[in-house]
Amino acid sequence: MSDTLKDKAAKGLVWGAVNNGATQVLNAIFGIVLARLLSPDDYGLIAMLLVFSTVATALQDSGFVIALTNKRDATHDDYNAVFWFNIMVSIIAYVILFSVSPWIAAFYNEPILTSLSRYFFIGFFIASFSIVPRAILFRRLQQRELALMALSSLLISGAVGITLAANGFAFWGIATQTLVFNFCITIFSWYFSKWRPKPFTFHISQFTPLKPLLGFSCKMLFTYIFNNINNNIFSLLLGRLYNKTEAGVYSQAQKWNVMGSNTITGMVHGVAQPTFVQVGDDKERLCRAFSKMLRFTCFISFPAMLGLALIAREFIIITVTEKWLPSATLMQLLCIAGAFLPLATLYYDMIISRGKSAIYMWNVIIQGCVIMGSLLTVHYLGGSIRDMVIAYVIIVISWTFVWHFFVNREIGFSWYQALKDILPFFFIAAFTMVVTHHLSLFILHSSHFTFYTSLCLMLVRIFLAAIIYLGIIYLSGAKIIRQSWEYIRHKQV
Repeated sequence: MSDTLKDKAAKGLVWGAVNNGATQVLNAIFGIVLARLLSPDDYGLIAMLLVFSTVATALQDSGFVIALTNKRDATHDDYNAVFWFNIMVSIIAYVILFSVSPWIAAFYNEPILTSLSRYFFIGFFIASFSIVPRAILFRRLQQRELALMALSSLLISGAVGITLAANGFAFWGIATQTLVFNFCITIFSWYFSKWRPKPFTFHISQFTPLKPLLGFSCKMLFTYIFNNINNNIFSLLLGRLYNKTEAGVYSQAQKWNVMGSNTITGMVHGVAQPTFVQVGDDKERLCRAFSKMLRFTCFISFPAMLGLALIAREFIIITVTEKWLPSATLMQLLCIAGAFLPLATLYYDMIISRGKSAIYMWNVIIQGCVIMGSLLTVHYLGGSIRDMVIAYVIIVISWTFVWHFFVNREIGFSWYQALKDILPFFFIAAFTMVVTHHLSLFILHSSHFTFYTSLCLMLVRIFLAAIIYLGIIYLSGAKIIRQSWEYIRHKQV
């Protein structure tokens, strides 16, 4: 990488960390307040709609944004064609979803979903206006601007959501929060990107730039659809196979897991793919860049997510009260899978940057089919929600090795190097959490945990885990702490 690219990547990591860290903190604050005001049933209703909304979002993107990111000579005409195509697809998708809303309500046997879904789905249509401006900011590695607009939008929408929930609007408050967030993101993305589309014309030539991107984008489209189904499969199945309360309990557990893993994933993803694209075809340099990012991801992801699993019970009691305590066990299991999701993201960022959209597509589709089949099998064998989550965790962890197989084939990143980068951090983090668990219970032995004893236990566990983990890393002579500090200081590594 050139010095300029290294500097951009370093600044991108820093601002990516600020963006995702601050975003998840604000999400956590707003989530805590809303969870105290609302019931599992309220969250369950919104969770039932997420899979439909995210599939519609995938359709409006249509894979063209990633195709443009990979195209090194993208022009204004390219972006203009994608912009108007996104708007057209969004209108069609919303009309379809508006029409089938009664069927969605009938599927879940929840009549209120007819009106709620028609209102909630407006959000993805609003978001279609921000896709191209955000893609431009992403391509330019303008993580600072992305951070500012995400945090501002979250503050405004969070305040609206809490105000409505406190005044008895229940799940309508959550839906409105999403709409306001998408509206703010759209306004800020246009402001920061300075990009403006050409006027729409009905001439087919306006969409001619899409033709070279079509093959890649179609594969990405199918991939996005399956990926979103994978991410929301529990919400879809639980709402149908169980009830809205259990769907709400799961959604609370998954929310905190997603906040944790997305903080890390977003920080890395915002830099990884543009960096890999700009490195080019030098496989030796790609391996070095990938190895460095993999170590950094493992160094952060394993202790953060396994640590979140460690304090899940106390965290739930302190933040959203004991009415959500059934979420704690599911949250612990999901956090184990969440520790590996940032690694998987890094792997498929490399695959996408190499233009191998077909590999990415089939991998995600097959993984989704395996997850769906496994969950249905567990259910019809009489398994509980917990058993379904365990099956999901096993598949997610196992699929990391599938992703590695293809990265190894593309750039020659060996199995030995991958295990050397991953396993030390995993075993140190796992050992840290086991030791911390027993030491903390010895220090604060109690048969019943109140709010205050739970708070003390959580703080003790966080402190002990941080000391033990960083102490072992330092004593082992690993360079990752120094490298991370140099990244923060914008030095070359």
